Amino acid sequence: MVVLIKELKFCVQNASLEHMKQETRERLRKFVADRDWGQFHSPANLAKSISIEANELLECFQWSDDDYDLGHVKEELADVITYCMDMVDRLGLDVDEIINSKMDKNEAKYPVEKAKGSAKKYTEL
Repeated sequence: MVVLIKELKFCVQNASLEHMKQETRERLRKFVADRDWGQFHSPANLAKSISIEANELLECFQWSDDDYDLGHVKEELADVITYCMDMVDRLGLDVDEIINSKMDKNEAKYPVEKAKGSAKKYTEL
């Protein structure tokens, strides 16, 4: 698991993650629209799909924290992100706004001076 965390940190630090490219967002929207799947993408159905795909991502690490197929991890992670973006669109949300709002709460619950280097929940700090 430590290896995965290091790899994810490396990816985040070295990727251009300011925003998902607009052409990628449009491609996702077109994929759903071309198939008339929007009718099935209620917030509840999307939440279920996110959970299902997140569990498929977790399954990649079922028997080992270190021995996993990165290609399969990427595919399952893409499914999670895709459904999350579908939900953002369905609910008319701003990704930056909701993430920054949550980060404000997280920073208050996990102040650096108490949380640095600790895996404890905020109620245990």
